[in-house]
Formats: sequence, C-alpha cells, structure tokens
Amino acid sequence: MARKSSSIEEIRNSGKLEDVEDTVTLKVLYEDPDIVVVTAPNEDELREIVLNMLKEGPKTLKDMHSRLAGIASEDKIRRCLVRLMDEGMVIVDDDGKYKLFGADEFDGGVEGEEEHYRYY
Repeated sequence: MARKSSSIEEIRNSGKLEDVEDTVTLKVLYEDPDIVVVTAPNEDELREIVLNMLKEGPKTLKDMHSRLAGIASEDKIRRCLVRLMDEGMVIVDDDGKYKLFGADEFDGGVEGEEEHYRYY
C-alpha cells in the first residue's frame, strides 16, 4: 500500500517544515512555488520526529500535533507516544505533558522512577 501524501504549504510558510526536515527527510512528490507535496512519515520516521521534539522539552499532544499538522494525524502521534511509553522512553506528567524519561527537566533519581512506574 502506498504511503499517504500530504500537502504542507502551510507548514513551509510557517517555518514548521524546517523542524521536520531537520529530523528526517520526507520524500517530495511534487513542488512548485505555491505548494509542496511530501510523503507522510512512516512509524519509524514519526518516532524520530517525536523524540526530537521532546528533547526540546515537555510537550502536550496538542503542541506536537500543531507542529506536525498536515503530515501526521493526532491519532498517529498518540499511537507513537503510547508505544514510546510502553518502551519506557516517555512518560506523561500530571499536566498532560509528555517528557523523555530521565530528561533534565525531571527531579531525577528515585522520585522520577516512581513517577514512571505509577503510569504503568
């Protein structure tokens, strides 16, 4: 089955395309001065994009979706986050923000580990 293509004119105009291009290279299917059409990221590419976004700091699902609008649905991002949580790489705090487990933003140590296990 062919991968879904997305029009990302708004993303390029807003500067968000560079955020994604710095992380992974999406195949450009068509480009002219007004529009760029690229393939949507596959699961592995989306995983890399999400991990790199979380390296910048904690984000809500809504924050991530707004940056990836046009190339990844909220459901795809949510599934990616659930997989990362299952792998123990990401946790969600009480405010609904996703964080990399062990990131500098945490208090660290046992307290961080207890927070991780509380969600599983």
